[in-house]
Amino acid sequence: MQILVAVDIVEDQVVRLRQGELKERTVYGDNPVEAALRWEREGAEWLHVVDLDGATKGAQANSRAVEQILAQTNIPVQVGGGIRTIEAIGHWLDAGAARVVIGTKSLDKEFLTEAVAKFGDRLVAAVDARRGRVRIEGWQESSGITTVDTLKSISESGAGRIMFTDIERDGTLLGPNIDAIEEVLDAVGAPLIASGGVSSDHDIRSLARLQSKGLEGVIVGKALYSGALTLEEAKLAAG
Repeated sequence: MQILVAVDIVEDQVVRLRQGELKERTVYGDNPVEAALRWEREGAEWLHVVDLDGATKGAQANSRAVEQILAQTNIPVQVGGGIRTIEAIGHWLDAGAARVVIGTKSLDKEFLTEAVAKFGDRLVAAVDARRGRVRIEGWQESSGITTVDTLKSISESGAGRIMFTDIERDGTLLGPNIDAIEEVLDAVGAPLIASGGVSSDHDIRSLARLQSKGLEGVIVGKALYSGALTLEEAKLAAG
């Protein structure tokens, strides 16, 4: 199972949010590039880099930092945050991203179908949910659409990879919502990346048991930055 280390950027700072709330941020450094290089040195095999300002504003706000990460690292990088046009997806893939994540636009079935046809499995359709309802605009607004309905639409669009975040667990160190992740796995046929709540190697092992159902990877952020979990421990637990 892949471990994707999160590098979340707000105003050129490396942060972790609690339940997606910008006002509840912890700053872990003012150099996103150095953070990315640190995790690469420590053995990260994937990075998950998100422009959180872009996610809430709908357009990239920390592009320079993201571009520098892509230029200076030598491991695959998954990029997200405010990417809402076909041109923007192409830009980041051309810039060196291994995969691009779209969230808000995943709910636009026509857009998603076009993007999947053009970019294949280098595109990740993100489903970010709170209490069974999908959130958009950087998790700040409710779409009013259920997680199940969204997953059905995404599957019909042919998305080759899906990312699921339980917002209420994200940044809390309370453990992943295994039941919700299993429900998502049962609803989709594409490989899944889970995010939200990982706090220990025990959590990683619990998720690793879901590989047979299609769980491909897990995003780990606060547990690593806070020191609750080391990257080595996470990788060993992932198998």
